[in-house]
Amino acid sequence: MSALNPQMCKERSPIYHLQSNAVHARLGDTVLVSRYAGERDPARHQRCGLADLCNLPRVGFRGSDAAAYLQARGYQLPAVPNQALAQADGGLVARLSQTEYLLLGSLGDSGHRTQSEERDWSLGPQAVYLLPRQDSHAWLLLTGSHAPQVMAKLCGVDLRPEAFAEGAVAQTSVARINAMVINAPVDGLPAFHLLCDRASCAYLWDVLLDAMAEFDGGPVGIDALLER
Repeated sequence: MSALNPQMCKERSPIYHLQSNAVHARLGDTVLVSRYAGERDPARHQRCGLADLCNLPRVGFRGSDAAAYLQARGYQLPAVPNQALAQADGGLVARLSQTEYLLLGSLGDSGHRTQSEERDWSLGPQAVYLLPRQDSHAWLLLTGSHAPQVMAKLCGVDLRPEAFAEGAVAQTSVARINAMVINAPVDGLPAFHLLCDRASCAYLWDVLLDAMAEFDGGPVGIDALLER
């Protein structure tokens, strides 16, 4: 990856203006924060880190035939709603209701597989409908052993490991805004994937950073996740 100016890119994160010390780099067809200048704590992501994944591809599908459609395309699906399954490529599939699924792209393939699902979909005889999520939902990743303690300040749902197991999905309120919380570790690193309305992303970013300060937490780039 080579460093670049996000203002020169077609797609920018809704919070790039809050990341003045960020070093951005191209990852596949998108641009993400690779690291933060001046950050010398290599263990921050293991303790309490916050990564901006807003530019990583994501997409949704809904309909009575959505499960069969996704299975035919090689996806493993959760058996019940409000559960998520990690895929072999590192991506995630979250089942949000009986007939709605959310696909989150993988850092490992720069989100190419998920991006191709949106690009290749076309309306056919099956009851499967595309739900574009790239411009509607922001995506933040809260990592580290203190993540449940951070979330306890902001969310009424008990997100401790004994109550909110790996693969669990909560569609709830976080800091008084609607959000999805997915417990899905990244290569063994404890992590909550947080998805909220894109217009609320800057607010949630600031609130999370404030809640993380007690644990000496802060923003992290994807280098910390890819170099594990």
